[in-house]
Amino acid sequence: MSPSDVKVLSSCRSLFGVRVLIALKAKGVDYQFIDEPDLGNKSKLLLESNPVHKKVPVLIHKGKPICESLIIVQYIDETWPSQHDKGSGSFLPQDPYQRALVRFWADYVDKKVYEGIMLILKNVEGELMEQGRSVVRESMVALDGALHDVFGPGPYFGGDQINLVDIALTSYLCCIETMETLGNFKVLDESTCPHLCAWVKAVVQYPGVKEGLATVPSQNLLESVRSMRKTIFGLTE
Repeated sequence: MSPSDVKVLSSCRSLFGVRVLIALKAKGVDYQFIDEPDLGNKSKLLLESNPVHKKVPVLIHKGKPICESLIIVQYIDETWPSQHDKGSGSFLPQDPYQRALVRFWADYVDKKVYEGIMLILKNVEGELMEQGRSVVRESMVALDGALHDVFGPGPYFGGDQINLVDIALTSYLCCIETMETLGNFKVLDESTCPHLCAWVKAVVQYPGVKEGLATVPSQNLLESVRSMRKTIFGLTE
């Protein structure tokens, strides 16, 4: 398929856009990346492609837009169900119960990990910052347990290949340094999250993951978040 048939409208600051890139790369699908450089001054293409939320990422496949990162990843999985000669198999298991478990934990990532990140992002210190640290720590411990007890033996949540949970959680690896710097704490610790620490080392070596993560450099993200904290939330460190 020609890259012109598959376009990804995203930003080099979008953690959620990373998911789409990883999914496409894992499937071996060629695509054209369209950068949305100024999310404060959104392009006509973005506003037309996602008129409801007006957010990136958007996958445009044969001229038709698909929005929301986890929905996009599942669309990619259904559209290119098996690319064994070029990349990964399915991101969702065939068994309905196992499929429900994968969707539950992917949803957990977006609810709990995101909640903690936003609390850290919007606060400098105090009770809400500490709450953010606690939410992130607790969610990492819960995910560590799920990786070992629910999905084991690994190395990925999908066993020997990545699934929807892996893709959802991997995108947050871009902001670990930012969270640790702003929150002044350790996101992942070997003593409390040994399985998740091993997962990080394994998942970054999975085909397409390293390239996807490289689209959101951690230093650039930290600088962007610091600027946003100051201009939007009026915070000073």
